[in-house]
Amino acid sequence: MHDNTLDRPRTFTCHNGGKAPLPFAQSEYDQRIDGLRKIMVRHELDAVLLSSMQNIAYYSGFLYCSFGRPYGLVVTHDTCTTVSANIDGGQPWRRSHCDNVIYTDWERDNFWRAVAALVDKGRRLGVEGDHLTLAARNTLDSFLADATLIDIAPDTMQSRMVKSPAEIALIREGARVADVGGHAIRDAIKPGAREIDIAMAGRDAMEHEIVQRFPDSELRDTWAWFQSGLNTDGAHNPVTTRALEMGDILSLNTFPMISGYYTALERTLFLGEPDADSLRIWTANVAAHELGLSLIKPGISCARICDEINRLFADANLLQYRSFGYGHSFGILSHYYGREAGLELREDIDTVLEAGMVVSIEPMLWRPEGTPGAGGYREHDILVVTEDGADNLTGFPYGPEHNVIR
Repeated sequence: MHDNTLDRPRTFTCHNGGKAPLPFAQSEYDQRIDGLRKIMVRHELDAVLLSSMQNIAYYSGFLYCSFGRPYGLVVTHDTCTTVSANIDGGQPWRRSHCDNVIYTDWERDNFWRAVAALVDKGRRLGVEGDHLTLAARNTLDSFLADATLIDIAPDTMQSRMVKSPAEIALIREGARVADVGGHAIRDAIKPGAREIDIAMAGRDAMEHEIVQRFPDSELRDTWAWFQSGLNTDGAHNPVTTRALEMGDILSLNTFPMISGYYTALERTLFLGEPDADSLRIWTANVAAHELGLSLIKPGISCARICDEINRLFADANLLQYRSFGYGHSFGILSHYYGREAGLELREDIDTVLEAGMVVSIEPMLWRPEGTPGAGGYREHDILVVTEDGADNLTGFPYGPEHNVIR
């Protein structure tokens, strides 16, 4: 029988080992928390509960692995504490610059008990409206019945959109790692090779490079997609076991992850000479890519960049084959968390570029199977907006002159 008399703690603290090296100096995290507290003052908040992977990592240094469990970062005007599950042991404390409280599984909702104790008597609580589920909201209300909730997700996103010099330095190195993966993939391309084997060559090369450049970082989540033929129609299509054939359109995609910071390289290639229709579409997409690169500078809006590239595609009668927006912000994000939606190159985004922002240019066209030039075409570079222009961090060559594999 279950013994209800056992003394099982709902929460506890355990500083197991020393603090691990974080991707940034303590002063960087101090500046971020100071910025968050300014948001709190602006909204007259007593405390903030952050729950998303991107915000917890940004403000604490700790990137959690949820596996269905909730995690949090509670910030008041004088404290900063991560709330983590006991399954992670002392790692959340080691991998953050601040305090940590561990909650146990012995009783349902111990996470919320920990949060309530940290918030204490705060009556105005900042939350991430785009991450707080209905179920979580209902439970929060039962533990903090008198709290007034204020959505600060737009404010924190705005804070993350302009990168610090330290962030830009890390992203710059990430772009170089992506190039290393790209060269490994290109070298592995040959008739009969499978998508999965080629992708693994790129992933392995990037992980080896990250070990050399960032020996103290968390080594996880780096990946590569390599797609061929019909599988190139989607930018996020999974890798398959398809074997390459001469004449295939190919899509190279490398994504190194360094302490939660994502970078990317994407290129169109052909195995053998492309036919005339394919070459025309590829060349048009390269022209759109180069136009986008020339437009990145402070003072221009995301919508205007989109309008200019749309005109180029419309003049070539290809606009109807555009797949998505023409670029997005970089920083703490991944294919399964994080997004700075206010800095995407789309018609409905009016954000004006400013120095310190980091964006991609990545036009993509795709034509369905059975039509001339069928396949997905895309190029992708990462740029840092400077005071008077932009700095392109991507070095891997693009276009038919470089990426036809003969």
